[in-house]
Amino acid sequence: MQIVLPPEAEALIQRQLTSGKYNSAIDVILAAIQLLEQQQDIYQGRLQELQRDAQIGQQASQRGEVLDGATAMAQIRANLRSGDREYN
Repeated sequence: MQIVLPPEAEALIQRQLTSGKYNSAIDVILAAIQLLEQQQDIYQGRLQELQRDAQIGQQASQRGEVLDGATAMAQIRANLRSGDREYN
C-alpha cells in the first residue's frame, strides 16, 4: 500500500523523528494506529457503560423509582453536606 500524506502529516512525522523517539516514519505511523485502536476500544467500552446506565435508568423509571431534577439535586446536596460533617 502506498499512501500520499498531506504536508501537515509529513511535518508531524518529521517532528517525531527529530525528537528521537522514533527511528522511522513507519514507526510513527504504527504508533498512531495503535493509539487509534486504543481510543476506539475506550470509546466502545464507554459506550457500553452508557448503554447499561441508560437501561438501568429506564428500568427504574418503569418501576416508578425516579425523582424530578430539583428533588434529586436537593438530595445530592444534603448528602454532600452530611458527608462533609462526617469527615470534619
